[in-house]
Amino acid sequence: MTIPPPLAGSRTTITLLLLAYALSMCDRMVLSILFPDIKTEFGLSDTQLGLLGGISFALFYATMGLPIARLSDQYSRKWIVIISLIIFSLMTVLSGLAAGFISLLILRIGVGIGEAGVNPASHSIIADYFPPQRRAFAMATLMLGASIGMILGFVLGGSIAEVHGWRTALIAVGAPGILLALVMAKLLTEPRRGTFEAHSGAPSPPIRATAVAMWSNKAMRHLIAGAVVAGLLGYGLTQWLPTFFSRQHDLGQSQTGLLMAGIFGIPGALGALAAGKLFDRLAVRGFQYGMRMLAVIPFVTLPFFIMGLLADDLTTAVLLFIIPGFAGNYALGPTLAMIQTLSPVNMRAVSAAIQMLFLNLIGLGLGPLLVGAISDVLAPRYGDNALGVALAYFTLVGLWGSYHFWLCARALAENQVTDHHRTGT
Repeated sequence: MTIPPPLAGSRTTITLLLLAYALSMCDRMVLSILFPDIKTEFGLSDTQLGLLGGISFALFYATMGLPIARLSDQYSRKWIVIISLIIFSLMTVLSGLAAGFISLLILRIGVGIGEAGVNPASHSIIADYFPPQRRAFAMATLMLGASIGMILGFVLGGSIAEVHGWRTALIAVGAPGILLALVMAKLLTEPRRGTFEAHSGAPSPPIRATAVAMWSNKAMRHLIAGAVVAGLLGYGLTQWLPTFFSRQHDLGQSQTGLLMAGIFGIPGALGALAAGKLFDRLAVRGFQYGMRMLAVIPFVTLPFFIMGLLADDLTTAVLLFIIPGFAGNYALGPTLAMIQTLSPVNMRAVSAAIQMLFLNLIGLGLGPLLVGAISDVLAPRYGDNALGVALAYFTLVGLWGSYHFWLCARALAENQVTDHHRTGT
């Protein structure tokens, strides 16, 4: 089976989109390294911090993603990315001027609205640059932005905050997005839609029609469910791990930032690339084989993570976190690629936005909030150790995601058998 190469200019495009995603993740994740300072200045509870880092951002990020994605299926995806980049960067800068909890909450909503247009349009552009059997690695490469952004947010944000305060840190990480927007206006090129698929030229249908089409696809239903649970776990853990290291192991912000980058940032980036490459190799035989890989990984990694959370000393915890850190972003590239592969060409951006709606509304919206609430409930019994115990309990939801990935693989296998029967092969 000969797989066609990507379109010319794919490397420049994916690099620019990766940088945009990295800055969006940096602006999103930097708040978690600043939690201790914000908590002290505004006198907030863990539940309020979870609200700032979760639902306040995710509610508008997720809901605004749908109408913006429909525009992406109809109009210029390039300019939607650029405008979104400018908006979330400005909102991050203004967050550094917040007068209190409410104003910071409102500005974080603004960040969420700005970021809503980046991913669906980016995914649609990349799907038109790469054939289906190369998309998982391409999407995993784009998702390097998550790790790069996390490293920038934790290391740069933590270092600046430790010297100049949390407000200066927010201004510093928000400003570069304006410069990148200017570069993208000059260099980013948008490809023809449906480059590697037969495209009828039909206009983008209403959002409801796309949602119905996705729901009618059994493999798509379980794919989204698995991705949502993986997101719930990932966002809940990532938002609270810096605070965990600060409370449990008495680390400063710069130390915490470096540790997060060393354990979860760089290894997570390498693991995402490895998972994307392996998924593409398995996809040559059938996409169900790659989905089975996604189903198995949590059973290997989560026990190490739980033991690391409950370890008494930092060295033991770090050693136990190595394997989970490498596998932390394993599902990102493959699940995003499969959404594009299973969606009709004229529904791709909206399909990506619907996935992101659930991923962010439930994953990002509820993950940090649930961890904070569990921590508050356990605090009377466990004291300073409550957050670690709460994270350990919360980690178990990852097994639920594995169940859906396995069912997605089963549905894909059934579809493959049906297709063979129809074609007589």
